[in-house]
Amino acid sequence: MSLHGGIPAAIADDVRHGERLEWWTLAWMISVVAVMALVMGSSQAMKTAVIEDVLSLVPAIVFLLSIHWERKQPNRRFPFGYRRANSLAFLVAATALLSVGGFLAYESVTTLVRQEHPTVGGITLFGHTIWLGWLMIAALAYSVVPPLILGHIKHPIATRIRDKVLHTDALMQKADWQTGLAGIAGIIGIGLGWWWADAAAALFISLSIIKDAIGALEKAVAELLDGTPRALDSNNPSGDAERLTAALKKRFGNVEVRLRETGRYIAAEVDCASPKVIPTAEDLLGKELAWRLASLTFRPAAADSPVS
Repeated sequence: MSLHGGIPAAIADDVRHGERLEWWTLAWMISVVAVMALVMGSSQAMKTAVIEDVLSLVPAIVFLLSIHWERKQPNRRFPFGYRRANSLAFLVAATALLSVGGFLAYESVTTLVRQEHPTVGGITLFGHTIWLGWLMIAALAYSVVPPLILGHIKHPIATRIRDKVLHTDALMQKADWQTGLAGIAGIIGIGLGWWWADAAAALFISLSIIKDAIGALEKAVAELLDGTPRALDSNNPSGDAERLTAALKKRFGNVEVRLRETGRYIAAEVDCASPKVIPTAEDLLGKELAWRLASLTFRPAAADSPVS
């Protein structure tokens, strides 16, 4: 058990599936941005939705980059490999999610405070004048479908490979389709004469996005500071970490166990003399999750020479 490069065979297929989904995400979301930009007019919800969709590309990009680096082998400059690239990518993805929520909230609040009255005019197509709002609603409806499907598919994969970047991207996809629905509500509100509906809908969605983003940032910072491995969907210790700690204490008694996360992998240190027979990752976590344990180090009180 050591921190070498490469993707474990146990999760290789899921990782490749995640990569394919992220390439599809880039393709679909670029098309969404193009369609939305053509019809956004002066609508606050449309403008924020376009910017939100652009920022939603960030998690997909950093996921693909982190997987590329994770596959690299250790070298003289990086003797422990590149698995922490996933941790850095997670911080970038969480920051992008917070940026989306913060921008959405700022634009919505300023619009409400200034009491700006957005207008949606008409457009002439093939000799007929139609309300631009119908085109906006159609574009927003299109913007809802890809992230709704992609986010639903990504979530279970992120859970299986313990990838916080992919999980954050699934949250970003949730923010995408929610923003699209809020935008539709806002455009309908403008059509009914409710000037505030546009910004109020965007503000409502932004609060949920900010909540998810703050939770993701807390986990990203904890991971970079070698904190105890966190769960994907909360800031609590992960079930894998609790299971590993219990297994080590059961085998070696009431010893001090320290766990930290390097990307999707766990490194463990146990304060006791190195045993004659070192348990395998499969002994401690079972066959399905054995890939999670990247290193197991024993640190006896008298001699501090680790055995991995």
